[in-house]
Amino acid sequence: MNSIRFENMRPQTVLITGAAGGLGKAFALECASRGWNLVLTDRSESLINTLAESLERGYGIRVQTFACDLTDPVKREDLFRQVVSTGTRLTMLVNVAGIDHEGTFMAQTSQQIQEILRINVEAPLAMIHTAVQYRDRRSAFRIINVASLAAFYPMPSKATYASSKRFLLNFSMALNQEFKEMNATVTALCPAGLPTTPECIKAIDAQGLAGALTTVDTGRAAYLTLEASLQGKPVVIPGFFNRLIHLAGSLVPANLLAAIIGKRWGEVRQKRVSRGELAAV
Repeated sequence: MNSIRFENMRPQTVLITGAAGGLGKAFALECASRGWNLVLTDRSESLINTLAESLERGYGIRVQTFACDLTDPVKREDLFRQVVSTGTRLTMLVNVAGIDHEGTFMAQTSQQIQEILRINVEAPLAMIHTAVQYRDRRSAFRIINVASLAAFYPMPSKATYASSKRFLLNFSMALNQEFKEMNATVTALCPAGLPTTPECIKAIDAQGLAGALTTVDTGRAAYLTLEASLQGKPVVIPGFFNRLIHLAGSLVPANLLAAIIGKRWGEVRQKRVSRGELAAV
């Protein structure tokens, strides 16, 4: 296990995707509090610029921002060209950007399915492949991929999303082994509920007590994940109850687990439909 702690070595520069979202902001804040320079990217230029100004004022770090649609290969290439043109070399990549669309597989459009796959699978793989080439070779290189607790289970009503996160989890663990000789590590964050958007909060509330027990503060999740990454740990599941669920789930046959989860999500979905939060499709 590679346990080099690079926060005492300067300079350090972390590239964060999906930086305008709740978890992306939490990672940016945690990195800034450690004095690390940042490269922030998201689709919303105004949001990441506002975040950058706040972090620069509050922590005295250097923050670069680049608006980018990560599903576009040309724009991804342009992002790295701009980063490299400033003389920047990366010491960490945090792949936060991700998406889910509510509903069963057949209720989703082809465009929605494609978007899940391109943002959750294609984008992080492409970002890693390029970022590794522009890493600071004098320092350990850390990669964090945001997967999900759903990655461990077959998830009716979330089949495409959960499977995309399963791919990312397995990919991260495999790559963590491949990259050892490069002085690089890959850590997968597998959270349950994170109150990152109003839509996420509604989904958590609809789960009642289970939602409350599995929810973890975004700042806490970011802190735990960065600490795990610095220690070279391959997987992080924040929250005691979530780790208990993971342990219990590993003892149940996959088909039975799928039936249990399907029934549970069906009940949650019906509750949200009755509240008028979702369409009855």
